[in-house]
Amino acid sequence: MKTLFLAWQDKRPAANGGTRRWFPIGRLQADVRAHLFHFDYTKGMKAANEVAGFRPLDAFPKLEEHYVSSELFPLFQNRVMRKEREDFPAFVERLGLNANEVDPFEILSVSGGERQTDTLEVFPKIEKRADGSFMCRFFIHGWRHVNEGARERILTLQPGEPLQVALEMNNPATGPAIQLQTVNDYYMLGWTPRYLVLDLIKSINEGPSDVKAHVVRVNPSPAPYNQRVLVELEGRFPSGIDPMTSVEFEPVLAEA
Repeated sequence: MKTLFLAWQDKRPAANGGTRRWFPIGRLQADVRAHLFHFDYTKGMKAANEVAGFRPLDAFPKLEEHYVSSELFPLFQNRVMRKEREDFPAFVERLGLNANEVDPFEILSVSGGERQTDTLEVFPKIEKRADGSFMCRFFIHGWRHVNEGARERILTLQPGEPLQVALEMNNPATGPAIQLQTVNDYYMLGWTPRYLVLDLIKSINEGPSDVKAHVVRVNPSPAPYNQRVLVELEGRFPSGIDPMTSVEFEPVLAEA
């Protein structure tokens, strides 16, 4: 099974108690052999409801139901650019993927399927290998909020250039966060996605020297700002620790 998670953001105004917090609310799985897609709400949905008043999505109106389809559900398919579009090859290239081999699941796992007008984002489950190692790719978050020198440095990043991974304990917006910095001149370029932070902290605690990151590609303007710097990060999890297995990632319905 290939697995993606669906996150929902509390975008209520701060005056109304809004937190800007993200919650994992759903799990999408692709059974490649059976050509079936499965969707379940996860227990993170309950926290989203209690904290921010989350309500079921129109596409999946029943919280305690296991959804199955022979085609990718429209909620997700509509977040993937159609191959017939003239700019599809350029879009896939920005994601570091091969236009001739890519599938919608791969596209969503890197692009996040995020739209400027809604509150949803898709992210892939980190897969731990038999030896405890893992690898993931993502676009740097928050680069527009770093200083001008760092933003200029982003434009000079080269594919393969190593980056430092640094733990930030007291980010005023998120609490713990993971920074990405240049190696020799120490520019802070931005952060890893929030969904990686808790698991990356476990990996850093296991062996800081095993956690490494490098630039895959830089997409200058007019590429969307949230697809500016693609990074690959690798590390290792300790024995007995599996990523993205906390309660918020568990399906609401008990699995058979």
